Amino acid sequence: MDTVPLWVQLLALIILISLSAFFSISETALMALNRHRVKHLAKRGSRAAQITMWLLEHTDRMLSLILIANTLINALTTGLVTAVAISAFGNNESVITIATGVVAFLLSVFAEITPKVIGATYPERIALPASFVIKPLMILAKPVIWFVNLFVRALLKILRLKTGSGARDQRLSPEELRSMVLEGGNFIPLKHKSILLNLFDLETVTVEDVMTPRAQIETLNLSLPIEEIKHQLVTCYHNKLLVHDGEINQILGILHVRKVMALLTQDAELTAEHFRELLTTPYFIPAETDLFTQLQYFQENHERLAVIVDEYGEVQGLVTLDDIIEEMVGEFTTSTPGATRADQFNWDEDGECLLEGSISLRDANKRLDLNLPIDGPKTLNGLLLEILQDIPEASVSLKVADCIMEIVQVQNQAIKMVKLHRIQKH
Repeated sequence: MDTVPLWVQLLALIILISLSAFFSISETALMALNRHRVKHLAKRGSRAAQITMWLLEHTDRMLSLILIANTLINALTTGLVTAVAISAFGNNESVITIATGVVAFLLSVFAEITPKVIGATYPERIALPASFVIKPLMILAKPVIWFVNLFVRALLKILRLKTGSGARDQRLSPEELRSMVLEGGNFIPLKHKSILLNLFDLETVTVEDVMTPRAQIETLNLSLPIEEIKHQLVTCYHNKLLVHDGEINQILGILHVRKVMALLTQDAELTAEHFRELLTTPYFIPAETDLFTQLQYFQENHERLAVIVDEYGEVQGLVTLDDIIEEMVGEFTTSTPGATRADQFNWDEDGECLLEGSISLRDANKRLDLNLPIDGPKTLNGLLLEILQDIPEASVSLKVADCIMEIVQVQNQAIKMVKLHRIQKH
């Protein structure tokens, strides 16, 4: 070492530490990469992304190359620093100890910690360019990598550890996908994020959660006098009506109002039979059907409206294709006059809100940022009756989910109006 100039030795030391830093930063960046984004870039034709995907598909060989190279470089660095120290200060234990400490410091700061922090912070910027260097090195060092991996595989076999594609399944669960969407930040528009999250919930929300309750269904009773039937048809708000004979559970079918308009203009005597002939077969579904399954059923059966029944065949409500779509993308249709819509109520300046008892608990939670339980009753009226276990008188108040609820009006054995008072959180 005495014949080698000091500046050459220092230059060699800088090169060795730089090489060690390169392999450290590359290893961390490749492991921290978002593989789904890299795969997307590769499909779009990015050569760097394609090479990076190839490296990630051969992780064992890639890691072997990086670790072998780092080990050799660090050993050379230690030897070089020790030789320089002995040459300059003599061969004694103190010099060797100090040289070892200096090497450990240099490698830790400049070849390990700093590069790996940078690699973890900017994985894509570093890994893609680095792949152009690492892949050729893998090809050149293939015999060495093969030889070292012989012992590695033998050791893994002794430890009964599996490697390869079977050991690292890259498929994402619905909850993992949901987390990715939530963490999308500014990359996903807020409206798009909301739609995607609603899609994930379709299998956990049932038709009972989004249905039009039985009491709010606009129906046509053929047992009424013909003049009342004609008046109801002329003044109805929907183009399809649920038709029954007497009691609502005696469903006869679905009537398309536009089909009956021609009959109403005729001078001939109309009877209930004229309307029966225009009915289509009703489509019944159980209340426990989840929205995703029901969406498929609507598509397979070419239906847009279904009658929801319970285990006893009693009519519970009505669900349409529009109801499911609105659950995904938000409300866009016009509500029936008199019905409470989610965008027609909100907290006022005093932290109060007046709601109808028939309002859906899901709508109240979404619009008012509440946490009302939805695993039982589906409406505010049902929730309060379940809690009170009695039909209350007006002006009864109770606390539910950080909200004071004051029962304002009770009518026909049901809670009609409720005033909510928001509890301020400190």
